[in-house]
Amino acid sequence: MARLDQELVGRGLARSRSHAAQLISAGRVLRAGAVLLKASAPVADSDVLEVEDRGEDYVSRAGTKLDGALAAFPAIDPTGRRCLDAGASTGGFTDVLLRRGAREVVAVDVGHGQLVQQLRDDPRVQVHEGMNVRHLVPEQIDGRVDLTVADLSFISLTLVLPALAGATRAGGELLLMVKPQFEVGRSRLNRLGVVTSHEARRDAVAGVVRSALGTGLDVSGIARSSLPGQDGNLEYFVWTKVPPARLMPRIEGELDRPMEHALEQSGLFADSRRTTDNDGAR
Repeated sequence: MARLDQELVGRGLARSRSHAAQLISAGRVLRAGAVLLKASAPVADSDVLEVEDRGEDYVSRAGTKLDGALAAFPAIDPTGRRCLDAGASTGGFTDVLLRRGAREVVAVDVGHGQLVQQLRDDPRVQVHEGMNVRHLVPEQIDGRVDLTVADLSFISLTLVLPALAGATRAGGELLLMVKPQFEVGRSRLNRLGVVTSHEARRDAVAGVVRSALGTGLDVSGIARSSLPGQDGNLEYFVWTKVPPARLMPRIEGELDRPMEHALEQSGLFADSRRTTDNDGAR
């Protein structure tokens, strides 16, 4: 008997054990018509396994999140553009950008060996590993890009926004995934590391919007991610643009009004009186 996740890889039904785990948690793996939900489930050689086809199968669930964000903001079109994937990891965002016609994707991550082989081998992908995007300069990636997407963990977007904006050309765009657990203090997380307070989630997004405005970016929209994080945290996307001329940082007194306007326009944080709810539960 072998573990289910190992058997999926061995039979060529999954690219890796982590991919197998994603398929299993999504309820897509069946044995004799019954859904298997445990990666450790024992599987015999004679068992017939099936992976249910649900359309797009990105290299990670992050791809589904970016796909949903691009659907929410149809004006963002990667076609023919040079893109930066900040925090590329296994390449979920890179995968989506390529499928949507990106000319080139610069995949940057502080880690090593995470990007899946099929993307690593794609001539349209420029891989930079062991690179901290907080200190990124355009010269490191052969010049500025047209579109930047970001999926970062264990660091606040407010700390990396100046570098990401600086790596994006005038008139370009940034689509940033906000993970509230990395934007608010530890005191605002529950024991599982989840932000359950509606107010705290609003503050997380507001902080990123404020930072973007302060950097000189224009904020064009905010949307909730189509999927929560694996830990159950609700996540959001903030769409920003680099002004056509050049980045011109705004002074402190010019930030509050456009920040509040962006939050109000999103319609996501109208009831700021709610302090806790169950939206973060999976």
